Amino acid sequence: MISRVCIFKKIPIRPARTYSKITNKTSNSSADISHEVSNKQKLFLTDPVSPGSIFFLPNGTKILNKLIQFMKLQQQFKYGFKEVVTPLIYRKSLWEQSGHWENYKEDMFRVEGHDTSKEEYGLKPMNCPGHCTVFKRFDRSYNELPLRLSDFSPLHRNEASGALSGLTRVRKFHQDDGHIFCTPDQVESEISKCLKLVDMCYTKVFPLSQESANGAYTLELSTRPDHFIGDIKVWNYAETVLKNILNNFGKPWELNEADGAFYGPKIDIKIADQTGKYHQVATIQLDFQLPERFDLKYKDSDNTYKRPIMIHRAVFGSVERFMAILIDSNKGKWPFWLNPRQAMIIPVNTKRQGQVDTCRNLIVKLRGQGNEDSSNPIPLNSFHFNVDLDERPEPVGYRIKDALMKNYSYLIIIGDKEVETGRYAIRTKEERRLEHLTDNEIFEKFCELEKQYK
Repeated sequence: MISRVCIFKKIPIRPARTYSKITNKTSNSSADISHEVSNKQKLFLTDPVSPGSIFFLPNGTKILNKLIQFMKLQQQFKYGFKEVVTPLIYRKSLWEQSGHWENYKEDMFRVEGHDTSKEEYGLKPMNCPGHCTVFKRFDRSYNELPLRLSDFSPLHRNEASGALSGLTRVRKFHQDDGHIFCTPDQVESEISKCLKLVDMCYTKVFPLSQESANGAYTLELSTRPDHFIGDIKVWNYAETVLKNILNNFGKPWELNEADGAFYGPKIDIKIADQTGKYHQVATIQLDFQLPERFDLKYKDSDNTYKRPIMIHRAVFGSVERFMAILIDSNKGKWPFWLNPRQAMIIPVNTKRQGQVDTCRNLIVKLRGQGNEDSSNPIPLNSFHFNVDLDERPEPVGYRIKDALMKNYSYLIIIGDKEVETGRYAIRTKEERRLEHLTDNEIFEKFCELEKQYK
């Protein structure tokens, strides 16, 4: 058992090969934009006390949680993933079994515990060995396959200090990580589904890089690196499978030779920022090696044991990096469903108690707040909007301008007429045209915007 006091021991490092590679020769302007927007909207901060780790502030945490919530819904209810939560620290012996200690230890943080065994530990840079442990624990049948496991627990990679850059290159990050254990006949179908989810995210829900000549994103097939595990024949077969899948997907793709993971070839999805710099985001990796190393097996329909094939996939990749790409794309002008500042309620005259009370009642309804003195809990699956109230004793024009500068999606303005009629003046940040809606109509309007990811 690891003691509660652990020492994180820094080891010699080199640039990581497989973590979200950044290409092109432009400057770190994307990181600059992220910090500029963050300073205005109070999204996150970094501090020398933990280099390469992000302190998410309340507004940034709202965006992070919304992105994770979105992906959990797609994975679980659209593509049949089952979420697990796995440990952050494993014995060195697990990393030796997976091959990471030999091929990846320079990019890992080692952890020293004070237990009697004195075995070294490693802070996990990825979830695959833990998911192999979960798969192996139980007898598996072909009826269970494909088994799709997802994991959102934080990961740590010992990136070189000179490579750290805002949200795009960090040491501690979250990943919408997933591993699919399947039969050979299921590989093409499963990877095709992964590509469909990528395409939906990057063209429909999060339209990015639309001005790029290459479209919303680029596809690259990364092949066997110089240092790899396994048999070359198996590698050649895996690369052929991925080539066929990409050809059938119908979108252009490029070959990225010798940049695969040490355990298998991969499809990398890259997005260009506004400077033309490409950032790797999503990745799909085909792996015949880890099932062999962990002796994973399932009982097939002919009553014999066979080896599953493992697919590694992440659609956002690093959620932190994906946030940076979003900020680069929208310059902090968030769609309503992601906006940490969804609406500002403004009383016309802060000295009129009726106006102020009406504003306070509306904010309770839109936030979905419960009464702290009540014994009733907040209902599950209820809507709660990020709504604020500006009752400062400043001119109403000044407060409206300030809310627009802060990129609130909606402004709700309440004067004596609104108090009397129960219909409140509401406008978007882009248009001055006012609608007059009841509190229920505003609530339903906001619900529809969130449901449609608008």
